[in-house]
Amino acid sequence: MSETQSNSLPSEPTSYLDFEKPLAEFEGKARELRTMARESEGMDVESEAAALDAKAATMLKDLYKSLTPWRKCQVARHPDRPHCKDYIEALFSEYTPLAGDRNFADDHAVMGGLARFNDRPVVVIGQEKGYDTKSRIERNFGMARPEGYRKAIRLMELADKFGLPVITLVDTPGAYPGKGAEERGQSEAIARSTEKCLQLGVPIVSVIIGEGGSGGAVAFATANRVAMLEHSVYSVITPEGCASILWKDSEKMREAAEALRLTALNLKELEVIDRIVPEPLGGAHRDRRAAFTSVETALTEMLGEMEGLSPQQLIKDRRQKFLAMGSKRLAA
Repeated sequence: MSETQSNSLPSEPTSYLDFEKPLAEFEGKARELRTMARESEGMDVESEAAALDAKAATMLKDLYKSLTPWRKCQVARHPDRPHCKDYIEALFSEYTPLAGDRNFADDHAVMGGLARFNDRPVVVIGQEKGYDTKSRIERNFGMARPEGYRKAIRLMELADKFGLPVITLVDTPGAYPGKGAEERGQSEAIARSTEKCLQLGVPIVSVIIGEGGSGGAVAFATANRVAMLEHSVYSVITPEGCASILWKDSEKMREAAEALRLTALNLKELEVIDRIVPEPLGGAHRDRRAAFTSVETALTEMLGEMEGLSPQQLIKDRRQKFLAMGSKRLAA
């Protein structure tokens, strides 16, 4: 699958997760029957295919009505799930990418630039993972280096200068932990990006569209309003990383996922996020158009909530949001 693929993929995914294997069997048989019918004149298999479709739809509903945290992680990482680039192409017009941190290099894990959202000029910034082997290597699997965060800071400063709202789309397993990144000040760059978010006198809204991992996500999601797609995850560390540290066994990722409370429902309850964006049944990859519409609605509503606020009010609103996080639960 290329990075320039269409935003309107067929409803059937090209790959299935482990827990979806029974579903894959039903959907695969239905597709096979229809293929045979097209190749053989006079063969009527629609009733059989429709019966398989009905069984698959029931199974899909059953599978997704109560996903465990670990299965949520798997859905958030689904290879067909829409990425930052897809949302920019679907929701923004006149997108003009801006590259480089004006210091070291251009980090392709972070993309961003000037655009219009509902005909309103904005700055959009996000992490892009890539789709195939070539693009994933180019994008470093969405793991930004220091120059990526410094590019984001440059774009935020540009937005502040011209009074443009900032929209961030978060999808990263975490900041890149390589030697070169550490030598160039990875932790300092993440801290500066988080600090810059708190200083901006313009609205900042963020959507966790896939994985929100560690400080690499917080550096983009220190916003006035934070939303999460229903099957996204947001945590201080990946379940595998947590399991490796606590139990010295990355195979205990299921237990770690439970303990981390990384689902949208958990984080809404903990007041870490402000809203949950509904996904189509089976995840955003099964109906991209519906997912794009849900995100567009959430962004429109969140920006509308800050309409007319002064720069000082926006800064105060953002700071108070993070200072008060979890205070209601502590008081209870």
